Amino acid sequence: MGITRGFGVDIGGSGIKGGLVDLEAGALDGERLRIATPQPSTPDAVADVVAEIVAKFEWTGPVGVTLPCVVKHGVALTAANVSKHWVDTDARALFAKRLGKPVEDVVVLNDADAAGMAEMRYGAGVDRDGLVVLLTFGTGIGSALFLDGKLVPNTEFGHLEVDGHDAESRAAASVKEDKGLSWAEWAPRVSRYVSVLENLIWPDLVIAGGGVSKKAEKWLPLLEVRTEVVAASLKNDAGIVGAAAAAAQGIKH
Repeated sequence: MGITRGFGVDIGGSGIKGGLVDLEAGALDGERLRIATPQPSTPDAVADVVAEIVAKFEWTGPVGVTLPCVVKHGVALTAANVSKHWVDTDARALFAKRLGKPVEDVVVLNDADAAGMAEMRYGAGVDRDGLVVLLTFGTGIGSALFLDGKLVPNTEFGHLEVDGHDAESRAAASVKEDKGLSWAEWAPRVSRYVSVLENLIWPDLVIAGGGVSKKAEKWLPLLEVRTEVVAASLKNDAGIVGAAAAAAQGIKH
């Protein structure tokens, strides 16, 4: 019998969320726990919160953890919306030590990659072959790329140059809020960004995630792009679900 439950922790700039996951349904198994991200969000301070969340659930199995960072072989190589002290930190070893687990029982991966894995396994990307891109529109723009269902980790498509600007500085959801843009005013910015991405990689499907995916009907119909764009299914739980699934499968990045 396969593993039916897992545990995931999703680390963001403002909050750290974790919970039990039903790996058959691809959904949270009960309520999740959210604790505000410590400021400054140093590796040690964040690891303490992760340990607190895992302890609250009395979970003893493998744990998946997401970071808003490029992660290779468990090491964070960048830091977005968290302390720059994460750069070059062996996050996998840090979390394993703090959780009192063998390093083999901890998986650390990029937050957008985790969300994408969840969507491909349980959500909008199920049974979709070809080139699929998940884009998370939030404070910035995160990305996850899949070829025939297989993750190509650590893409940073939110930082593409679009008309002389970093893409996320023009098309992130935070820009819509900060500038008070209507959906009709923001959508062309997203269209322009997606069109640049289309010309680079020619995706077969774009999955739009992040908080604005909950209001997809207000802006997806306004996009003028050639690729099919659909809303993410798992919304804000995708990172936790994807992290738990990665840990259960023993995926290492």
